[in-house]
Amino acid sequence: MSDQLLVFDMDGVLVDVTESYRETIQRTVEHFSSRRISRPEIQDWKNRGGWNDDWALSHALIREAGVDVEYQSVVDYFNSIFHGNGSDGLILRERWIARDGLFERLSKSFRLAVFTGRLRWEAELTLKRCAPHVSFAPIIGTDDVTRPKPAPEGLLKICAQSPARLRWYIGDTVDDARCAREAGVPFIGIAAPANPRYDELVKVLKAERAVAVLDDINQLESVVCG
Repeated sequence: MSDQLLVFDMDGVLVDVTESYRETIQRTVEHFSSRRISRPEIQDWKNRGGWNDDWALSHALIREAGVDVEYQSVVDYFNSIFHGNGSDGLILRERWIARDGLFERLSKSFRLAVFTGRLRWEAELTLKRCAPHVSFAPIIGTDDVTRPKPAPEGLLKICAQSPARLRWYIGDTVDDARCAREAGVPFIGIAAPANPRYDELVKVLKAERAVAVLDDINQLESVVCG
């Protein structure tokens, strides 16, 4: 087995969540506050750090709009949109980002794993739908840790399960970068040019000591295979 390990965040890295998680935040906030928050505003909060949890972010945005609502009510409404009835949830809008052949090439030299801020079953569902040919092990979700990102618990768990000598964590948020730094793992940032705060995101990821900031994971080989 390879002595090199690539650990991927999921949202915005493996899959485009613009029309799933981001749209769900917008609809949830609008439902409780009657305000349609913009996607640039959502990204502004993400760039501050500490808002990796979209349930918590939605609740904070609703409260900022002057509406007092129970946290669990926000979670339940959010999930009703995101999960749907199994055939109409916004989770089904997620789009796989990697081009054909990328992970087949990477798997020849690297172990592949996932540490995501979403629930593990949600991650497994999307991976099975979008990339059944790719083997990620382990897959650790927010329900597998006691402290979510930016705490490094999940990343450290993955590293403890792998004898890999060289490791990287690939993510697209400030919290991902801070998680990697706390775990002592080099961080590779992803900043999609379509991001409504692209320039700001590149700047903050570099400030968080990313070894590289890429447009998407299709450029990953230029960093880890060079």
